[in-house]
Amino acid sequence: MAGTSMKDIKLRIKSVESTMQITKAMELVASSKLRKAKERQERLRPYFEELGKTLSDIETAADGRISPYQDAQSLVKQCLIVIAGDRGLAGGYNANVLKRALAEMEQPGIETCIIPIGKRTLDFALRNSIEVVTDEFAEAATISVPDCLTIGHLVSRGYMSGKFQKVTVIYTRFVSLLSQVPETESLLPLQSLRREREKKSTVEQLMLIEPDPVSVFEAIVPNYLGGMVYGAVCESVASELGARRTAMDAASKNAAEMISDLSLKYNRARQDAITQEITEIVAGAEH
Repeated sequence: MAGTSMKDIKLRIKSVESTMQITKAMELVASSKLRKAKERQERLRPYFEELGKTLSDIETAADGRISPYQDAQSLVKQCLIVIAGDRGLAGGYNANVLKRALAEMEQPGIETCIIPIGKRTLDFALRNSIEVVTDEFAEAATISVPDCLTIGHLVSRGYMSGKFQKVTVIYTRFVSLLSQVPETESLLPLQSLRREREKKSTVEQLMLIEPDPVSVFEAIVPNYLGGMVYGAVCESVASELGARRTAMDAASKNAAEMISDLSLKYNRARQDAITQEITEIVAGAEH
């Protein structure tokens, strides 16, 4: 019986060691991907910041409302761009952002449609019978800048045609490896980008916008929104990787503790078996 017990413990130790190897590997992969995700975001941020600055310059020069993109409409239907992951093993990352999306949809009298980014978001929408605008971007791991620009143009057309009156992106902001916070950010109607300035510079006084400020403003908006979506995607990807790294680190530590406990039990069982054998040998010799 003691031998069988020792065998079971040894098999359990090997099983936990195999699991720990997997969690350690996943932790290292998440750390490597996290660095790349942050570098990608930093590399492309200046381009989208320049788009925002251009919109701000046009709006400031016009000194007031310039486009229907800025008009708040009577809210009947909203479009949520919800960013989650493609798989689990990332702590509460998916559950927290989907809980935030669910809270946003509980506004009375307002219909909701979703553009899901991430397989977990698509599953969430189908499970709750929520209208899906498109499932073309349902795999978060493959989302690119052109995809986000396509989403920007898609929501811009939907907003201008009256298909929905509000566009919101729900994502997870990366604070640190130990902290990722679900966020809700309004995209449309466009918030004012005007900057307060005492006096226009000489360059700004001479700046001409062709064919006209409204046309240029409305041509830039879809790409600007795409940039905001891409920023949210980068934050979410970094958050997911950070959450996964933390979860795998915790799993590895738990596995190490289990191996330590099982090794102690194995050694005790082995010692008991040896003691029993010695006792039986001594007893046999006395007879």
